[in-house]
Amino acid sequence: MRKPHADLEQQLENCRRDLAEAREHLSDALEQQTATSEVLQVISSSPGELEPVFQALLENATKLCEASYGVMWLCEGDAFRGAAFHGDLPAAFIEQYGTPFRPSPETALARVASTHMPVNIADTHEYRAYVDGNPFAVAAVEIAGIRTFFAVPMLKENELVGAIAIYRREMRPFTDKQVDLLQNFAAQAVIAIENTRLLNELRESLQQQTATSEVLGVISRSPGELEPVFQAMLENAVRICEAKFGVLYRYDGKLFHPEALVGVPQALVEFHQKRGAFQAVPGTPLHQLWQMRNVVHTADDAGGPSASARLGGRGRTSQYPCSRTMR
Repeated sequence: MRKPHADLEQQLENCRRDLAEAREHLSDALEQQTATSEVLQVISSSPGELEPVFQALLENATKLCEASYGVMWLCEGDAFRGAAFHGDLPAAFIEQYGTPFRPSPETALARVASTHMPVNIADTHEYRAYVDGNPFAVAAVEIAGIRTFFAVPMLKENELVGAIAIYRREMRPFTDKQVDLLQNFAAQAVIAIENTRLLNELRESLQQQTATSEVLGVISRSPGELEPVFQAMLENAVRICEAKFGVLYRYDGKLFHPEALVGVPQALVEFHQKRGAFQAVPGTPLHQLWQMRNVVHTADDAGGPSASARLGGRGRTSQYPCSRTMR
């Protein structure tokens, strides 16, 4: 027959265990709420900026999931790019994967992209991509020292936006609770990306409306005068398109006339003044526009036959490929 004090000791032990579990759950909930609060605060203090949001997400994800590293991978077509990194990842790894690359089919990122499902690798030494010598997997294991990692997709209406991956230097699988937590961070990242997109679209729309209003104001103040109207149009176009300079040409059916210039280098200004009205030179963007009667967009006109390429110092514009010759 059990003694009464033995039953009391067992009840007390059960209460202690339940209290410890409750405290652990409360601590986890507080950590998650704090992390969410920090991310929301960054979003509100950095409207339209994704980098600080990504950094806050990764920092909290790696801390709460007890990981060594975190990487935010964004989709760019069928390629991925490391948009944000957290932890003491080797500089060589960051440099190599901070630019777009196409993951091989056997890699975890490719599996995330094809299945839209999480991928959990408990031991990278048995990871097929590493065993087969895939450069990305080899770099992860031998350069970054990764032993265990987990990746979840970032989905917007079943469209893959990117992935969040967390990594450990030791072989220790992630728990179900940590998996759920990382998926919540991935959902927050998608919301931040969508909010930024909508905010930028709103800003662009307001800029365009403001520019249109300014041009209409110039037209109403200068009836019958084209020069101030052309100048206002070009100034707004250069500003909104974040261009270095711009030229507005008028075509009279035979010749092009440079009617307005904004921010144009002096050498090119003097060239236009000396040349005056002209026929478009074959091979130049203006000649292509004349032939096609459509917008011409040149990402790199360095060494091209146009005067802008030779005298304007425009060179390569692939970083901001918005330079356009317009009719």
